[in-house]
Amino acid sequence: MSIALRLLVPALVLVTATPVSAGDFTILRQEIVAARQALVTMVLYRDKRGPEQQKLVKDTADMVSASFAKLKVPNGKAAEFKELKGTWEAFKQTREKELVPAILANEKEKYERIGAGIQKVRLDRMYALIDLLEK
Repeated sequence: MSIALRLLVPALVLVTATPVSAGDFTILRQEIVAARQALVTMVLYRDKRGPEQQKLVKDTADMVSASFAKLKVPNGKAAEFKELKGTWEAFKQTREKELVPAILANEKEKYERIGAGIQKVRLDRMYALIDLLEK
């Protein structure tokens, strides 16, 4: 066995054996905040609705989704984790299919209704679930 492989195998075992930590959910929360901020910037500044900001909005949301793929379900909290993941998926879907198009079309009433309505409810629920999962 090569030296590199001998070093890599214990590292892989350690990574797969490491339980989920509260820090993982803290990072997830920070990523959700960054994704939200990218979208809020697009809402507040019409000159920030171009391809660069659109890419940032998509990339920050994709980062959150990628983090979910890496997270492990905390012991005894499968229902909370499932709800968090489902809420994120609904949040992201609405964001991509309804909210961003409304922002780009400058449909202010629509994007304000969605953002202050269902998306706010989902965002608050995600933060509450993260609080539960961090404990």
